[in-house]
Amino acid sequence: MLLFGCCGHIGSAEPQTKDAPNAAAAQAKSVAPATSTNAAQAVAEAASESLAPVVYKDDQQPGLRGYQYTFFGNAFFINEQGYLLTVAHVLDTFVPGGQPPYILVSRVNAPPRLLQAEMVAKDSAQDVAVLRVTPNPFASPAIYSVAFVALSAGQPVRGESVVALSRHPKQAQYAETYDLPRQDASPGTVLSFEQTQLAKAAPSAQVFLLSHAVVKGQSGSPVMDVQTHAAIGLVEGIWLRARSSSPGPVTSKTAGAPGAAVPIQYAIDLLKQNGVTWHATAPLTSAPTSSSLQR
Repeated sequence: MLLFGCCGHIGSAEPQTKDAPNAAAAQAKSVAPATSTNAAQAVAEAASESLAPVVYKDDQQPGLRGYQYTFFGNAFFINEQGYLLTVAHVLDTFVPGGQPPYILVSRVNAPPRLLQAEMVAKDSAQDVAVLRVTPNPFASPAIYSVAFVALSAGQPVRGESVVALSRHPKQAQYAETYDLPRQDASPGTVLSFEQTQLAKAAPSAQVFLLSHAVVKGQSGSPVMDVQTHAAIGLVEGIWLRARSSSPGPVTSKTAGAPGAAVPIQYAIDLLKQNGVTWHATAPLTSAPTSSSLQR
């Protein structure tokens, strides 16, 4: 294993959820391409509300500054039914019979709120997972400020301009819901494609390398194509192999190491297996048409 995952911290899990009524009829914002001289910034602004930090809820009752939580990584919405994608290793701490994961969801003119997430599916070999949140925030546009991103099934190409987006609290542990999370936008390009094991005893899987480094907490974040504003991958971690064909030494400083991402096609395969719809291209900011949905 030549990757260093970039998760936050600790926890435990079990799901339960039902879709909120009339979610499909509710107006759903999506991330659509926009013209801008700063393309990466345009993507970051458009996709901001699709991001949802994955956390462990530390409190049973809120304090003066809301609930305390521990941060693990990122997920992002992919449709107006409240489904999200993340990497599987972000959820490793959440075990059946324990506390389920929660996600931090933006609200309109209010601090973010923790919503419980159900683990719909998980593929550790390709390090992708599907979550579903309850209640569905897209069913309450007057309360929640959310959007979803389209997915690009095309193979990333070397030199493609991308931006990795993430949200995180000021500190991974003892964060509070009344504190607005910070958002990072890391622009770069696709460097190359590599094969590696993403889980013990798993077959080799493909990752693509990014020209920018990733930092702790970015695991599960979407890697967005700058031109189409569609997700082409999920941040996996830091690539620790030397640029030569043979493994190189891991130093104490990994700031200069490239980031690694898993292709979004792995997530699309998992969505298909579980009958979850997604948007192949960015639809209009209204109820989706059948042509914009993929199953």
